[in-house]
Amino acid sequence: MTKRKVEGQASALVLSTIAMVVSFAVWSVIAPIATDIQAIYQLSEIEKSFLVVTPVVLGSIMRVPMGIITDRFGGRKVYTLTMLALVLPMTAAGFVHSYSLLLFLTFLIGIAGTTFAIAVTYVTRWFPPEKQGLALGITGMGNLGTAVASFTVPSIYTHLGFSWVFWILAIAIGVMALIFWAGTKELPKPKEVKTLKKSLSVIKHKQTRVLSLFYFLTFGGFIAFSLYLPAILQESYQFSSVHAGLIVAGFVVTATCIRPLGGYLGDKFKPHRVLKWLFTGIVICACCMTFTSEAFALFGISCALMAALLGAGNGAVFKLVPEVSPNNTGAVTGIVSAVGGIGGFFPPVALGVIKGVTGGYGLGFLLLAIFTAGCLIVMRSLYSRNKIKKPNVQYQ
Repeated sequence: MTKRKVEGQASALVLSTIAMVVSFAVWSVIAPIATDIQAIYQLSEIEKSFLVVTPVVLGSIMRVPMGIITDRFGGRKVYTLTMLALVLPMTAAGFVHSYSLLLFLTFLIGIAGTTFAIAVTYVTRWFPPEKQGLALGITGMGNLGTAVASFTVPSIYTHLGFSWVFWILAIAIGVMALIFWAGTKELPKPKEVKTLKKSLSVIKHKQTRVLSLFYFLTFGGFIAFSLYLPAILQESYQFSSVHAGLIVAGFVVTATCIRPLGGYLGDKFKPHRVLKWLFTGIVICACCMTFTSEAFALFGISCALMAALLGAGNGAVFKLVPEVSPNNTGAVTGIVSAVGGIGGFFPPVALGVIKGVTGGYGLGFLLLAIFTAGCLIVMRSLYSRNKIKKPNVQYQ
C-alpha cells in the first residue's frame, strides 16, 4: 500500500469521525433543553416529544438517498455540502419565538443525521474487508456528538441564552465543513454508475432487511435513550438540566466508545454470535429498568450496562453491512441506518404517551425487552440454519 493511500485512509477516518461528532451535536441540539423549552412554550408531553424526535425524521429518511448520492458523487463533496447546508436552519433557529416555527426548523436540522450514512459509505471504500469492522466502529464514534450536545448545550443555554445554543453550533458546523474539505481526498469514481433502481435493489436481499431490524433495535435504542433520558432524569429523579446532561453524556460516551469493540469482535468472531449475547443482555437490562424506576442506583447501573450493549451492538451490526452488497455499500448503509434512525423516532413518542397515560415509563422498557426477544428469535431462525450466506467481498 502506497504512502499516499495510507494518508488518505487516515484523513478519511479521522476527519469523517470528527465531522460526525459536530454534526451529531447539531442533530441532538433540542433534547438536552427540551424540558426548559416545554416550560417556555407551555407544551404538553406529546408536543415536547415531537419536538425532540422531529430531527430524527429527516435525518433517518434521507439516509437512503444520501448514501446512494455518496456512492455516485463521492463522500468529500457530499459531506462538505451537507454540513454547509446546516448553517442556515441553525442560524435561523436562534431568532424564532414560536413553537411551530421551531418545530419546522428542527425538522430541517435533521439533515445532520444523514452524515452517518455519508461517513460510513465514504470510509468503507478506503479500507479492505478485514479492517472494515474496526474502521466503521471508529467512524461510528461520531455518535459522541450526542454527548457533546448533552454536556455543552445546557451550559450554553444557562449562561448565554436560547439563541446562542444554535448560533455557536452553526459556527462550529460551518468551520468543520471547511476543515473537512481541506483535509480529505476523493477516491476515483466507480467505473459503473448505478441507476437508482439498481441501488435500491439491495432491499431484495434478506440480509438487508434483517440488519435493518437489528439496527432498528441497537441504534434506535441508542438514539431514543440519548434523546429522552434527560426528561426521564429530570421528571422521575428531579435532576437539573445540567446534571441530567452530564449523566446522558456518560451514557453516550460509553455507548460510543465501546462501538469499535463491537466491530472488532465482529471481525474476529461471527457477528451474529456476538449479537446474540448482546441482545440477551439488552433483554435482561430492559426488564431490570422496568422494575427499578423508583431506585436511581439500580436504574443507573442498568442504564450504564444498556449503553455498553447497544453501543457494541451498533458496531457488530455494521460489520455485516458491507458484506451485503460490496459494490453498493452506500445504498445498504442508507437503508439500514435509515431504519435505525426511525427506531429512534418511535420510542420517545411512545414514552411520552405511556408517561401521560400511566404516569411512569416502566411499560416502555418492558416493550423494549419484548422487541429484543423478537430479534433473538429472528436471528436464531435465520442464522442458525445458514439461510443467509456471506457473499464474496471484493475490496475496491
